[in-house]
Amino acid sequence: MTLMLAIAAVLAIIYIVPFIIYAGAGALHLAELPAESSPQRFLIGVFLIKLGTAVAFVLILHLGWSASGTGWPAYALIWFAMFAASEIGEAVSGRSRWAEALLGVLSEAIYAPAAALAAFAILNIG
Repeated sequence: MTLMLAIAAVLAIIYIVPFIIYAGAGALHLAELPAESSPQRFLIGVFLIKLGTAVAFVLILHLGWSASGTGWPAYALIWFAMFAASEIGEAVSGRSRWAEALLGVLSEAIYAPAAALAAFAILNIG
């Protein structure tokens, strides 16, 4: 039960934070919604991506991280580095604009530690 709660909490954090960041950027005309699909399809696609990430985030923590004795800041930093590298790679490849990549990195700087802290607390690790 705690695994499901941790996954739900991480999913909520990593799904909602980027929308707040991108909505703010959109209001300032710094970012645009992708034009290639409907808003519903876009939201469902993002949800599915984030669901897979939340499951991996929690299961890796549950299955192996607690044995390392390292706390949530290190766990968050590892995930943040992976997410940020992915965003920068998207911009370098031309699949996204630099503005969106930087907004993604900002989102990840907020949600990686928040998700790690929540998962550690729910799973009672550390």
